[in-house]
Amino acid sequence: MTLTPQLIERFTAIVGEKYALREPQDIEPYLVEPRDKFGGKTSLVLRPAQVEEVSAILELATETGTAIVPQGGNTGLVGGQVPDESGDQIILSLSRLNRIRSIDTSGNLAIVEAGVVLQKLQEAAEQAGRLFPLSLGSEGSCQIGGNLSSNAGGTAVLAYGNTRELCLGLEVVLPTGEILNDLRTVKKDNTGYDLKDLFIGAEGTLGVITAAVLKLFPLPKGKGVAYAGLASPEDALKLLSLAQTHAGSSLTGFELMPRIGVEFSVAHTDGVRDPLQQPHKWYVLIDISSSRSAEDARETIETILTEAFEAGLVEDATIAESTAQEKSFWHMREAMSEAQKPEGGSIKHDISIPVARIPDFIAEADAAVLDLIPGARIVSFGHMGDGNLHYNISQPVGADKQAFLDRWVEVNKRIHDIVRAYSGSISAEHGIGQLKRKELAETKSPVALDLMRRIKKAFDPAGIMNPGKVI
Repeated sequence: MTLTPQLIERFTAIVGEKYALREPQDIEPYLVEPRDKFGGKTSLVLRPAQVEEVSAILELATETGTAIVPQGGNTGLVGGQVPDESGDQIILSLSRLNRIRSIDTSGNLAIVEAGVVLQKLQEAAEQAGRLFPLSLGSEGSCQIGGNLSSNAGGTAVLAYGNTRELCLGLEVVLPTGEILNDLRTVKKDNTGYDLKDLFIGAEGTLGVITAAVLKLFPLPKGKGVAYAGLASPEDALKLLSLAQTHAGSSLTGFELMPRIGVEFSVAHTDGVRDPLQQPHKWYVLIDISSSRSAEDARETIETILTEAFEAGLVEDATIAESTAQEKSFWHMREAMSEAQKPEGGSIKHDISIPVARIPDFIAEADAAVLDLIPGARIVSFGHMGDGNLHYNISQPVGADKQAFLDRWVEVNKRIHDIVRAYSGSISAEHGIGQLKRKELAETKSPVALDLMRRIKKAFDPAGIMNPGKVI
């Protein structure tokens, strides 16, 4: 459907002139995504503040066959939040649905709207003496609706699970305008299909999430964060097993980093320094959260490191002595993605591998990359504790950036073929969006793809919800 001036007026009337953006300078920020890999056009951005307004928008969209692209904090990395080049797709921004409706400290639950910024929920939970454990590098701007729609992962999945595991219920507006109120606040409910799981991770292709019931947890009484240098991913895997043995569920983070990634972070991020005196080939960041005391967290992490030194797994290590130092350790890790930008072109992979196979995968993938592009600088880092690696490749020093990036598809295929051979996933936490749509078709079984298409058709027969994404 062409987005005519008359149709724009009908949509504008739902939210009011002030919250229907039409001027190019107002629309532009909604069209630019973090990696500058995808771009699109639109004549209209709608910013509703009530679920009833979202309902009216989708009802009119289905009636007129107008495509809707839901958007949260616009931090997605696979182009799922960006319209196409036609100019006829409307961006639906959820940023004004930003109320924390309630926090229940007895039930350890929060009911929040889709536009709530993740960091705001973290802070509100902490003020109530609770923890919302989802933690991402973009938490200062990403929104809960987007976190749910992409089933975001982050650094705490090892202990708390993906966003899916943190959600008990949803409020969703269907493409027809119907409102599904499934804001369940009970942890046990075996009354048929668990409908929320269809919308979590669907990237806005089945409906618009407008609110959610999310799990909270008691605040840890003590934290311990250690930064250790090692010789190899094999030693890191053994250290992970040792840490799990001693810490159990108190192990809330285990991040793997290569030397080159640390060098990039130190070189390109203000306030970041390597806390160890000598360079090491690999590093891990260990995070312990104790429900008992700070002393208990410290004792646990000291025990882990003592045994690791005795076993020859760790070459050097340091334990954070303050909250500020803990944050500085994590800042180095979280800066690793952005720190690759000044080094030129970077070909990205967000993959997951069975944890026990990570060292083998890294060795095989590194050999494959260097065979394709001699001199490529491999920055393989991420959430080793849950098997999720950001296997990124920076261009060789002095190489032509565009010529390097032109090999994106070729390199992706080589790496993803190895991922599939290891029974891994080509998208661990970023989603499919536009970036991996074709590869999804090559990865999923024909039966799985057919079921996904049938679900899409059943929920969205008019095909208005985020077309061109996922399937």
